[in-house]
Amino acid sequence: MDITIHGIKLNYRIEGEGKPLLMLHGWGAQIDSFAPVIVEMRKYRKVYALDFPGFGSSAAPEEPWGVPEYMELTAQFIREMGIEGTDIICHSFGGRVSILLAATYPALAGKIVFTDAAGIKPRRSLKYYCKVYTYKLCKKLVKRPGMVRFLSKLGIDVQKRVQNAGSSDYKQLSGVMRQTFVKVVNQDLTPYLKNIRSSSLLVYGAQDTDTPVRFGKIMEKKIPDAGLVVLDNAGHFSYLDQFPRYISIVKVFLEVNKR
Repeated sequence: MDITIHGIKLNYRIEGEGKPLLMLHGWGAQIDSFAPVIVEMRKYRKVYALDFPGFGSSAAPEEPWGVPEYMELTAQFIREMGIEGTDIICHSFGGRVSILLAATYPALAGKIVFTDAAGIKPRRSLKYYCKVYTYKLCKKLVKRPGMVRFLSKLGIDVQKRVQNAGSSDYKQLSGVMRQTFVKVVNQDLTPYLKNIRSSSLLVYGAQDTDTPVRFGKIMEKKIPDAGLVVLDNAGHFSYLDQFPRYISIVKVFLEVNKR
């Protein structure tokens, strides 16, 4: 199904009956990324899932967005569906949106299952900062043909360094979504955690290197009503790596009853 919110055509899906449950996917993913969870939870709840703008079958924003824009769109989606107070299951980037949503509009969110949630500022090594500043310098140098030719004689390919810079997620994007990615990952949402009033379950994979368990520990400490579960032998997609255990824990937390 489609709906237009804030000028963006969104693809969404509704399955099951009962108390509403909103599913918010991670960066680079889409509704089907949550397929196993949707299939199970639709037995107990009326599940609402949407493709964020720029992902799946939803249109991309016309200009670079940050987490606030994605949050406001999600808030309006909840209002349009008439599901204020909905419980939420979110993954990774969906966690960023849920942090800001719950902190800004507490009446819109019920219980929240943060799965491998992003939003905490990662620790940066000296190597990282050297890489970033080298990239910025090369971007300036590439605009000076004379300097590019001079450096090439020294075996330094400035243009190649600029082209190869960035994470794998960044390289896979283009245009407005590439700029959107930069805005999203550079926002630290830690200050908002103390304002979350939703009862929160934090689930992290023990082997997750994208959003490490450290993030979950910070969130557990700062969210007033939160509990952390770490799943062994699971990475960034802990809900897939340890699905039986994950879904059992979620059911207990959301207090679901089979129809």
